[in-house]
Amino acid sequence: MDTTWYEAAGAGSAAGIAVIVVGGLLIGAVLVWAVRLGIRVKQGEPRTPRGGEHPTLPESGPVHEVSRRREPAEVPRAEETGRRLTPHELGSSGSRRSEDQTRPRWDGGSGGSFGSGGSGGG
Repeated sequence: MDTTWYEAAGAGSAAGIAVIVVGGLLIGAVLVWAVRLGIRVKQGEPRTPRGGEHPTLPESGPVHEVSRRREPAEVPRAEETGRRLTPHELGSSGSRRSEDQTRPRWDGGSGGSFGSGGSGGG
């Protein structure tokens, strides 16, 4: 069995340990420097506002907020065109403003969730 590699590794073990120790110290020093730099940067920033210092909403409500109902742009069916459309023929999936701008409400007898809103288990 050739032990040349083991003897070479054993002879340089003191130098290898020294390199590892110096490298570890260097990494530790860089980490300490980074933490100190972060602390200095944080101290230079303005403090966060306290509870009563946050901006509040005006009495009239949100400013410049508009609610509009939109309708999707209809895609022609394959029966109408005689063939299926490819993705690049569809164009953008834009929408247009709906003629009816009343807010949609749930039907009186429905639960407004999944299914018909009936009794559910019966």
